[in-house]
Amino acid sequence: MSQSSVEPVDLFVIGGGINGCGIARDAAGRGLRVALAEKNDLASATSSASTKLFHGGLRYLEYFEFRLVREALIEREVLLSAMPHISWPMRFVLPYHKGMRFDAQTPTSKLLSTIMPWMKGRRPKWLIRLGLFMYDTLGGRKVLPGTKVLDLRTAPEGAPLQDQFAQAYEYSDCWIEDSRLVVLNARDAKARGAEILTRTEVVSAQRGGDHWEITLRDSVTGAEQIRRARMLVNAAGPWVARTIHDTLALSSRDNVRLVRGSHIVTRRLFDHDKCYFFQGTDGRIIFAIPYETDFTLIGTTDADHDDPSEPPVCTPEEQDYLIDFANGYFKTPIGREDIVWTYSGVRPLYDDGASSATAATRDYTLTVNAEGGAPLLNVFGGKITTYRRLAESAMARIGQHIRAPQGPWTAGVPLPGGDFPVDGVNDLVRDLQARFTFLTDRWALRLVRAYGTESAEMLSGAATAEDLGRDFGATLTEAEVRWLMRQEFARTAEDVVWRRSKLGLRLSAGEIADLDTWMAAEAARPAASPSTTATPL
Repeated sequence: MSQSSVEPVDLFVIGGGINGCGIARDAAGRGLRVALAEKNDLASATSSASTKLFHGGLRYLEYFEFRLVREALIEREVLLSAMPHISWPMRFVLPYHKGMRFDAQTPTSKLLSTIMPWMKGRRPKWLIRLGLFMYDTLGGRKVLPGTKVLDLRTAPEGAPLQDQFAQAYEYSDCWIEDSRLVVLNARDAKARGAEILTRTEVVSAQRGGDHWEITLRDSVTGAEQIRRARMLVNAAGPWVARTIHDTLALSSRDNVRLVRGSHIVTRRLFDHDKCYFFQGTDGRIIFAIPYETDFTLIGTTDADHDDPSEPPVCTPEEQDYLIDFANGYFKTPIGREDIVWTYSGVRPLYDDGASSATAATRDYTLTVNAEGGAPLLNVFGGKITTYRRLAESAMARIGQHIRAPQGPWTAGVPLPGGDFPVDGVNDLVRDLQARFTFLTDRWALRLVRAYGTESAEMLSGAATAEDLGRDFGATLTEAEVRWLMRQEFARTAEDVVWRRSKLGLRLSAGEIADLDTWMAAEAARPAASPSTTATPL
């Protein structure tokens, strides 16, 4: 083990998910010296396995989570303006039927069962309209349109649905490319001076008076070193409690509740670009969302998950549950043969003692342990929609121990590639095609949706498609992969095709293996600079 000669940092962040990268970006932008370690790839766990939505959480109103919903609704438009390449408005269609029921565990259900027992757990139309009115007004909408009523017997949104559904409510939320959100926060943090260490595990950390001594291990080579920091941030997601007890050897009354959310991706089930919000007879809800042009994303489930080291998978039972749920609405039924991919993530929710996984709070909790020396901030829970506000709240707690040279700054500041208007995607696509005439419509849109205004820089110097080097399939070229390795911390084919993009849906296993071989050879070339991936140990 080597004693690092690298200068100590003010803040060391454990965890390269959205909360860790969001805090690192905010802190670096305030002038603090920041380092972040992620034992795998960025967004390799929960932060790449969401339902891909910036939303207030309509169903959270039933749990009286009004502060959380309001904060998330306000954030939708703040975030939308900062990342219009990877986030965009989406309309949601909520079909109404008399069989809608509350989850019996919700506070709303318990209240109404007491004062209106004749409702017998049903969701009446007036209550849905009230909830949507609150959803429209709590966040002070400026960009997104409000709720309207659809006649499903004549509206195109009714065509894929069973004839029993005659009316629906249409409201607004937003889509987000979740894993790209994480990577772009990490990139911006690095641009502002943060050190981003991927494939680097925090083996242990202990207080040394007014600082932390942190032992790091390169997950690839096994090399170890010690780093020092004035304050430690534990944003380890599903491993947050294990990090407290095992890695840091501290005791804590706070704990995490791990809830597995699983999704299925099927062939495309409808032709429009709106999302369906389905409510079941068991009180739960699922979404059916247009996905990657040719597919439909359906999710999610809520099931307790005991061990963070056990990789989450969408079980056959969960697949059947989602299929049966969707088949209660769609005119043409689907089966397992229609599934092209599944994924599952573990939400590290704060353990508030809720009776069910569905009822557990989605709000975040921050705790500080400063007993015995250098302070520690633990991050529990959180929604992807409120990650920026969580980071600001974390900085307020950090500021009680380490004074930053600057104050809050992230609201509305674009992420890399996001410096264009919310409605400017089509203009950007046209400009890109005018400059690079070999780009097809779909290819150009894919690049703009991933890289925004940086698309032209990535393609710089190319007069033909051949100038971009080898085509690995699905328009993924050497030029793009080199960009991902040099700018976005990608090291393996999995990083590229499942987290930096979703091209794994279009590439064969053989093509992905060829990409992996090429990337390994490219990384080993003497000309490759160490700074093109992550800072080495």
